[in-house]
Amino acid sequence: MAFAIVQPIKVLPRLRPAPGYALIDQHGERFTSEDARGVITLYGFMPLDCGAECDQVTDTMVRVRDSIAERIDLGDVEFRLVTVVLDPDVTPDELTDAAARAGASSDPADDGWVWLSGSASQIENVVGLGFRRSPDPATWSPSYAIVDGWGTIRGEYRYATRMDNAEKLERHLDVLGGELRNRSGFATFAYDAAHAFQCYP
Repeated sequence: MAFAIVQPIKVLPRLRPAPGYALIDQHGERFTSEDARGVITLYGFMPLDCGAECDQVTDTMVRVRDSIAERIDLGDVEFRLVTVVLDPDVTPDELTDAAARAGASSDPADDGWVWLSGSASQIENVVGLGFRRSPDPATWSPSYAIVDGWGTIRGEYRYATRMDNAEKLERHLDVLGGELRNRSGFATFAYDAAHAFQCYP
């Protein structure tokens, strides 16, 4: 009971399995959910071109990417950004142009930012059914998800709050990094207790 009250360790909840998928990236290559295994992935969802709202999503992704590189310690776990474009059947050339406008490297291996597109039914399955947010560009709003290396959704961000989206994502990724770095030996029991008592930030 004292552990639940004091909450000496914070963890991100294990919400549910992330959806499986096979989509096409900005190089015309097949990218699947299995390619994200063992990697902490920040997903962003947006239409191809929606003005200031799309800029808000990409600016947030850039800020988080830079924070991971500069001051957030995820241990030896790789970090990746994935932008799922909601418009169906976007071409690799269109994805490449959008990625360049957002500030992504021309080579995803450089900064780990992958841009994905698929058919209308694929987008509906992945975004609508899997990540449980609107896949329709007409009813879209900025949203994100953090998925750990085991393919479990650890954070969902669909609504604006007082805290800036990038700041909130950075804080939660820092919490996840602490769990990944320190969860070994006796500390494993402490982190299991933190999950059991829902010691969430």
